[in-house]
Amino acid sequence: MRAATAQSASAASDVCHLRRRIPLGHIFRNGASMFITFEGMEGSGKSTAMARIGKWLEDSGREVVYTREPGGSELGNRLRAILLDSRNSDIVPTAELFLYLADRAQHTAGVVRPALERGAFVLSDRFADSTIVYQGYGRGLDVAALENLNAIAVDGTWPDLTLLFDLDAATGLSRANARNVAEGKVMTEGRFEAEGLVFHTRVRQGFLAWAAKNPARFAVIDASRDMDAVFDEAKRTVMNRLACNDL
Repeated sequence: MRAATAQSASAASDVCHLRRRIPLGHIFRNGASMFITFEGMEGSGKSTAMARIGKWLEDSGREVVYTREPGGSELGNRLRAILLDSRNSDIVPTAELFLYLADRAQHTAGVVRPALERGAFVLSDRFADSTIVYQGYGRGLDVAALENLNAIAVDGTWPDLTLLFDLDAATGLSRANARNVAEGKVMTEGRFEAEGLVFHTRVRQGFLAWAAKNPARFAVIDASRDMDAVFDEAKRTVMNRLACNDL
């Protein structure tokens, strides 16, 4: 797994010569913006890494907007309460999908795009890739159809860089369950943690497969190490992308 991780990280950091098919967040207005998303299965440490990357960027003088999916907007917070509540175990995959797409469309139009337009760095804890992986690889919905639906929801606003924090499913699930117990969120935010290990293994494999298909945007980071090592690699990856874009 480490060999694959190094290969993906190298591909993502060496992108200056690559040409993307879609417009990204390089908007030069009152400064240079950048859209970075943090992906990974439950318990991977992506949220902690995002907070540390954000503080580092703020300390360097950047405006940083922290956001998340689901829940990055007022509407999104209401949808988050539905989507993550363990008591809503009867939500069918298609209904789940369209709730996430509604959250994403509102989040992108109302939070992400305005922040990029004013020159901020936007850091999002999950974005469109999670739908491809959880609802596609995890739930078994058609990945090509999900790509098309995501394209409608984001309306051209795609991440410049996606950091994927990779961890074996059993360890991640154990961490996530322990966190939910400590924070009293087993019922209110534990619906995905309640899924079995087989589901979460599919999710991990899906993230790695999706990252391999999108090497210009993804960097895969070994999240099994201590947080300082994880943060150092994430920081180096962001620094490489900043240097590439001359930001």
